[in-house]
Amino acid sequence: METVYILFLVVFTSVAVFIAAFITMKTFVKTEQMRLQDEYRKQTSNLVLPARLQAYERMVLFLERISPDSLVLRAHKTEMSAHQLHVELIRSIKTEYEHNLSQQIYISAGAWTLIKNAKEEILKAINIASSKISENASGLELGKVIIEVSSQVTKLPNQIALEYLKKEVSLLF
Repeated sequence: METVYILFLVVFTSVAVFIAAFITMKTFVKTEQMRLQDEYRKQTSNLVLPARLQAYERMVLFLERISPDSLVLRAHKTEMSAHQLHVELIRSIKTEYEHNLSQQIYISAGAWTLIKNAKEEILKAINIASSKISENASGLELGKVIIEVSSQVTKLPNQIALEYLKKEVSLLF
């Protein structure tokens, strides 16, 4: 009987030591895993933050460049017809947008939606202005109408998107 009791004590002690060691190891592994994940996040953040900031900078530049007054001044050339200016403005916006498409992976979905909406609304305003003038009008006339149409809006869509981007960037710091 004493042998059974000693055997039981040895087995019970061994199981208790095994369970304690298992729990200790499991806790250690979990803690180490969390520490490594935190370290990885910090390293990734240090690498991604400059790319995110550059994406925000590029999108701010895009929004500034598609501002109707800026766009008209940049695209208009002397002796350009309204049709030529219209085509150039549309091409310019679409080219700028396509050039910056990859930036959407670094900015929020909400910011990207506002940027897309700004582009579409400005394209729509240019098309509306183009429909308000005669077919043989000069580029200068179209430019004036575009600026007039955009000045009637209290806040242009690119300005709304720009403000949103500025708020988002301020949250990064």
